[in-house]
Amino acid sequence: MRLTNRLIYGAVEGGGTKFVCMVGTGPADVVDEVTIPTTSPTETIGAVIEFLARKRSGVELAAVGVATFGPIGLDPESDTYGCVLKTTKVEWSGARILSPIGRRLGVPIGWDTDVNGAILGEARWGAARGVDPALYLTIGTGIGGGALVNGSTIHGLLHPEMGHVPVPVLPGDPFPGICSFHGHCLEGVASGPALAARLGRPVEEIPSDDPAWDLEARYLAYGISGLVLALSPKRVVLGGGVMKQARLLPKVRRAFVDVLNGYVDVPDIVEHVDDYLVLSALDQRAGLYGALVLAERALAAPKRGL
Repeated sequence: MRLTNRLIYGAVEGGGTKFVCMVGTGPADVVDEVTIPTTSPTETIGAVIEFLARKRSGVELAAVGVATFGPIGLDPESDTYGCVLKTTKVEWSGARILSPIGRRLGVPIGWDTDVNGAILGEARWGAARGVDPALYLTIGTGIGGGALVNGSTIHGLLHPEMGHVPVPVLPGDPFPGICSFHGHCLEGVASGPALAARLGRPVEEIPSDDPAWDLEARYLAYGISGLVLALSPKRVVLGGGVMKQARLLPKVRRAFVDVLNGYVDVPDIVEHVDDYLVLSALDQRAGLYGALVLAERALAAPKRGL
């Protein structure tokens, strides 16, 4: 009697310094995992393919999900679908990710940004379970966000660039911001590198009682409040390395309520902000687990060519 292999998914989270890949079906079912340095597209994607293509006893790869740094081509009718678009990582501009994976593996592939993957992961297994619409923001090397609305992430002209929303200059703050496009946008003043540039030292060396954290909280509150007013999520999940500063989240919550100034007069914010602005439950693995959701959805979707 021939036994049928159990179907599993491949997940790929692509970042500026590393690609994390796994096969399995969820946090409690990880069959295999590897971390691959982000070098050249050919070398990195080649290593990703070799990992996913590896034969494993008793399991069979049914689909793959890829959640990666961007900007990326998301229009299925465009030649740029499955590609990295113009990016600060010059060597990756125009790099094709999906087509070489598809040619080698021959399975359906789901495709989205890393932050959209993160909100999918948080909605399935993490801090946004049972909540829709929901918003995920990562505050780290950069600032980015993904929104879940009616079970799907938002795609439009491209994909939301939530880290580049403008924020006001706070009184007495001479810092011009570090964003090469906008200077004083949310990412330009509140990302990890922005904090380091403002104070001249790594984020990890900034004491918890430094006044810079009050400034950071206020800028984050402005950015978050703008997104909340536009998207009206029922919960906001915050991730990324900067949010690991233990005293920052309470400061952000207080500043957020203050910035809104009673305009969104609902109990979730007025009385229960501790349950409204929350930390990621999946931490650094939110995007990776979200890629599993992308794979699952790709398997269920009508087939299309790459």
